[in-house]
Amino acid sequence: MTNLTATVADPAASDAPVIAYPTPLLRIDGVTKKFGAHSAVDDLSLDIKAGEFFALLGPSGCGKTTLLRMLAGFEAPDTGKIELNGEDIAAVLPHQRPVNMMFQNYALFPHLNVRDNIGFGLKSAGLTRLGIDTRVAEMVALVKLQGLEKRRPDQLSGGQKQRVALARALARHPQLLLLDEPLAALDKKLREETQVELMALQRQLGTTFVIVTHDQEEAMTMADRIGVMNDGRLQQVATPRQLYEAPASRWVAEFVGDINIIEGGITHRDSHRLTIAGRDVGTLFAIEPRQPVGDAVICVAIRPEKIRLSRRGPATDLVNSGAMNSLEGVISDVGYLGGRSLYKVKLDRGATLRVALANTARLDVDAYSMGERVAAWFAPDDCVVLVQ
Repeated sequence: MTNLTATVADPAASDAPVIAYPTPLLRIDGVTKKFGAHSAVDDLSLDIKAGEFFALLGPSGCGKTTLLRMLAGFEAPDTGKIELNGEDIAAVLPHQRPVNMMFQNYALFPHLNVRDNIGFGLKSAGLTRLGIDTRVAEMVALVKLQGLEKRRPDQLSGGQKQRVALARALARHPQLLLLDEPLAALDKKLREETQVELMALQRQLGTTFVIVTHDQEEAMTMADRIGVMNDGRLQQVATPRQLYEAPASRWVAEFVGDINIIEGGITHRDSHRLTIAGRDVGTLFAIEPRQPVGDAVICVAIRPEKIRLSRRGPATDLVNSGAMNSLEGVISDVGYLGGRSLYKVKLDRGATLRVALANTARLDVDAYSMGERVAAWFAPDDCVVLVQ
């Protein structure tokens, strides 16, 4: 794979060292696509690195599949550029791009067996019969379909069909592989197994993968970085951890994972610590975010697993010093999910907090029950302060 670089030197210093910056494999620059008056993709810009596993995540209708289809060449952007290895490919026909796409419904040919489905398109790529046979054998071994080469799609399981579609998409050695909800048709257990296999395969090949999904867990598990889309625009691009722990907006915080949102206003600032009057919860302490929030109405976001429960609460001196937030209330709902339990705590001031606790003991001798009075406590570091 070609490693392209762009060199930048300081013109004010003739003997300054030349600094090299890696050029992204894929650059999407100000792309807009409209259908009538509706902007499916709206002035979107994004760089994707060579060898990256990138996920486009968002609700239905957010524009992620339209963007994927433009990368594949099935749709043309109204404005903007799509560059692959520094070349504008917006006008290049789909079959002439070093790009392949795996469709959600797999799009296998029902009258062709596994071997012929995988090899379809290799002849037009200029391979000889021997070259096709060799490439198909490589792909069959890669996706572990040995012994099934003569079966037709109706003789395969859902997971096997998915492997055939993946092998066909990889057979032409694309620089960029696009995957449109590729695991949606699989059951939960098989989907989880296939996620691990796809990650291992991508690392083995070094091919750049771009996956479209509305499944947050799938994106968080598989991707190096995630682009969250809504209404045709990117709301945030970050690693899974950054996206979860430091959402850029309230919308992203509420979309990615489960979270408690407390509205309020800042009443005091002291050494990067904020004192906040939280609506229906009382006083909260939080660490001031890197991006200043001014005196605007804000919200505090707290993940359920960051909150601890206690029948007594934290030490009084921790609460009085602002080193710990403590909110009292009553357990109003309990959900048991095996590895963890989900609690709803109705606070004395009116708000309800969702709390997730790991079930570390086999028996529920220490579990909390409905109607039990508790203190919900968490550190100021656990609070994400966002502008409303």
